[in-house]
Amino acid sequence: MVQTPVKLSGLAILVVLAVVLACQAPARADQRDEFLAGRSRDCPGCTLDGASFKRRDLSNADLTGASLKEANFHDARLIGAKLAGANLTEANLNKANLTRADLRGVNLRDGMLYGAILDGANLSDADLTNALMGTARLTRSNLTKAVLRNVDLRKGRLSEAILTGADLAAIALDFAILRGARLDGALLADSRLMGADMTGASLVGADLTEADAQTANLREADLTRAKLELANFRRATFHDTKLDDAVFNMTMMPDGTRFP
Repeated sequence: MVQTPVKLSGLAILVVLAVVLACQAPARADQRDEFLAGRSRDCPGCTLDGASFKRRDLSNADLTGASLKEANFHDARLIGAKLAGANLTEANLNKANLTRADLRGVNLRDGMLYGAILDGANLSDADLTNALMGTARLTRSNLTKAVLRNVDLRKGRLSEAILTGADLAAIALDFAILRGARLDGALLADSRLMGADMTGASLVGADLTEADAQTANLREADLTRAKLELANFRRATFHDTKLDDAVFNMTMMPDGTRFP
């Protein structure tokens, strides 16, 4: 038996689309309600601005692309959470555990991450401009091409972190631990690195123009081709530091002299 194809008029197609959209809207609303009530850990693309998730366990939650502006995640567990592309502008993530979280391309401008744990997290292409991250831990984290302009990371731990090509202009890293960190090609102009432990760090081609690295430990660090113009390394440790083809211009050396 030959079936005659059904032809829908333009009006009929619009009606079908309206029905489909009407069915999807309540589904998204229900998903959001379930998440807010704590009955679900997944709410990708949801609008959750200003919501409080203080001390909530959201390990492995899926919040990809969600809007979480000014949300409160204080002391929350977000281990392995999926937050890629999420908007966390001015969000409170103080003391939150974001170990191995997916934060690629996330917007964390003006965010609060004091004491946050970001070990092994992927923050590539993330925007953390003006974020407050004092004592935060980013051991073995990936911050490739991330923007950390004017970030406060004093006393933070970034051992073995990957910050290749990251924008760290004007960042505060006083007394931060950056042992073995990879900062090749990173922008560290006008940064504060006073007392930072950068033992064995790789800064090949990094821009440290006007950086203040007084008393910093750069033992065995690789500063090959790095820009060190007007940088301050007074009382810094340069033992076994690689400085091949580094660019000097009125650079303050460890002994207090300017070079050249």
